[in-house]
Amino acid sequence: MNVVLIGAQWGDEGKGKMVDYLAAEAQIIVRFSGGANAGHTIVRANEQFALHLIPSGVLYPDKTVVLGTGMVIDPEAMFAELSMLEERGIDWKGRVFVSDRAHIVLPRYRAIDKDMEAARRKPIGTTGRGIGVSYSLKSSRDGVRLADLYDEDRLANLEPEDRDFIAAWAEKLAPLSIDLSDYLAKHRNAYVLFEGAQGALLDLDVGTYPYVSSGMSGAAGAAAQGGIGPRNIDKVLGVFKAYSTRVGNGPFPTEFDNESQSALCQFVRDTGREYGVTTGRPRRCGYLDLVALRYACLCNSIDSLILTHLDVYDTLDDFEACVAYKLRGSIIEHFPAAIRDLEDAEPVLRSFKGWKRSLADVKRYEDLPMEAKDYISFIEEYTETAIDLVSVGYDRERTMVRKSPWIRY
Repeated sequence: MNVVLIGAQWGDEGKGKMVDYLAAEAQIIVRFSGGANAGHTIVRANEQFALHLIPSGVLYPDKTVVLGTGMVIDPEAMFAELSMLEERGIDWKGRVFVSDRAHIVLPRYRAIDKDMEAARRKPIGTTGRGIGVSYSLKSSRDGVRLADLYDEDRLANLEPEDRDFIAAWAEKLAPLSIDLSDYLAKHRNAYVLFEGAQGALLDLDVGTYPYVSSGMSGAAGAAAQGGIGPRNIDKVLGVFKAYSTRVGNGPFPTEFDNESQSALCQFVRDTGREYGVTTGRPRRCGYLDLVALRYACLCNSIDSLILTHLDVYDTLDDFEACVAYKLRGSIIEHFPAAIRDLEDAEPVLRSFKGWKRSLADVKRYEDLPMEAKDYISFIEEYTETAIDLVSVGYDRERTMVRKSPWIRY
């Protein structure tokens, strides 16, 4: 069975925890997009792991994890991460693999990335790790893949410093390299979890372009870049938070106003620990945007949603969510493509009553306060998508399952 898990907002929705949780029943975890610009946080027995390249299922000793075809991989960063895991007691050898069609991020790409960002009249807010440069060179057919590491004709096009870098890492990379499609075909009866990076609204094609990632962060990426065909995807899951956040620049219609809502913004940011895993930057915070969430469900064929960070609202008397936009005097309920429209859109808000109690010890959905269940029911009705899992806190055990993701519809 092939299950795809993506972020249904602008990233940072809690995918790391949910991949870690769902991996308990998977045999293989494939991450299909992004690079070291991603940050997935996992808490296991009060021990926190921050992963950037390695799929989140690596903490299980009996799982195989694969860095997929759509990823762009900085070998230096990857092996530093593997060393960190080894130092903390995670034996990864023999169960971490890399698609031989994945691209390599070379050191000089970082300088190019930063120069390009500095030259933009309106910066995008990249991490400066060379991710976008690697994807650009991939598109212009000037990139380097794992399969090219010993191809002298391909390497002849590179700068001497690039060839030196590749020579330094080729021997360590070679044992990890696999033909991903062939590998998955040989394990066609396995439970495979496909892990996305960033979020649906940062997808290169359907996100808030140009303020997006350079890769495919939507569900389609699992087929295009995960080693399987689209008809072999059995289920798509979308992770979202009880509110919205965004890192970097770009439109954010429901963002809290820094002047009139600074206290609310700081409360959500601190309570939800909304600081970037990769950059440490404070995340922009705002109301849950149901217009954007419904759009993400539609363009990714999301079968069911996973709600995280619900407990951030535990102490509030009431809170609000966006149910439409007011755009130049008109009320709209669709997610515009034009950046100007998204920048000018004002959220139309609906108020919800708070539950005024801690959800920390709630283990079953049935035991949630009625106010929390009312909020969940409204989201389901608005998005026309079921919420099958609810997460409170960071530990994998603090997850309520209404319906197992590993059951076919």
